[in-house]
Amino acid sequence: MSERGLTPALSPSNAAELDALDATSLRARLCERADDAWRLACEIHPALPRPRVWFDLKGRSAGQAHYGRGGLRFNAVLLTDNRHVFFDEIVPHEMAHWLVFHLENGARARPHGREWKGVMRGLYGLTPHVTHRLDVSRASPQPYLYRCDCETPHRFTARRHAMARRGSRYACRRCGSRLRFERVVAADTPAVPNA
Repeated sequence: MSERGLTPALSPSNAAELDALDATSLRARLCERADDAWRLACEIHPALPRPRVWFDLKGRSAGQAHYGRGGLRFNAVLLTDNRHVFFDEIVPHEMAHWLVFHLENGARARPHGREWKGVMRGLYGLTPHVTHRLDVSRASPQPYLYRCDCETPHRFTARRHAMARRGSRYACRRCGSRLRFERVVAADTPAVPNA
């Protein structure tokens, strides 16, 4: 989504066309979209290296510019569930990070600082949103239910539950009491606030 006065530089994706793609075709098409975003970035920085693309990102993150590996990582589960958003927002977001990092002094720039915001607005014609608002329940399940003294339910991921079992202490932000494990809940149970 763009601010008033901004025109997206990449052609808008076709939601019906994206919905018809199988997983392999969707990934291939996303790689093409990343190439389109890279070519546009090369107009600003002709020596910009072409990023490799992986679909191995897990959890709540939709995408990541990974400078050490030399490319962009995307969350395959979130891509499948949010195709249109990935093509129109997530790919340009991550390519803006890739471009800023490779500019002179880019490694010192804040991740979502003025340089990145400038690329999002000036090059890609998009409003620079720092975080997404995607439903992450399939990508990052939280089946472990914890309770506090005020009876607020808190759901943990498997990793956080394991940390609690090994001695990490978590407290309710509302009442301040320690969270206690209650039970494992079904994956389709409605989400509740986190600690």
